[in-house]
Amino acid sequence: MAKARLHIEVYGIVQGVFFRSTTQEKAFNLGLTGWVRNRRDGSVEIVAEGERDSLEALLGWCRKGPPGARVERVEHSWDDFKGEFSSFSVTYA
Repeated sequence: MAKARLHIEVYGIVQGVFFRSTTQEKAFNLGLTGWVRNRRDGSVEIVAEGERDSLEALLGWCRKGPPGARVERVEHSWDDFKGEFSSFSVTYA
């Protein structure tokens, strides 16, 4: 399987509903590395690297999110795998 990098922006009611922590758990279970953070505009931003099928699974999960989230829109873009992360973490802007 080819490795890739995925940048995701999730909009809606996605802060204050454990989106970051459950994204971290989902990414860990999928074997992905990268980070997730809240943005000032109320969205959540994710950068993840790993196997493309695992990244697609994370993207699909982001379209729904954890219980309590109301995802209105998901934007994403693909990039080349860079291998710069050793784990998946919650970061703060």
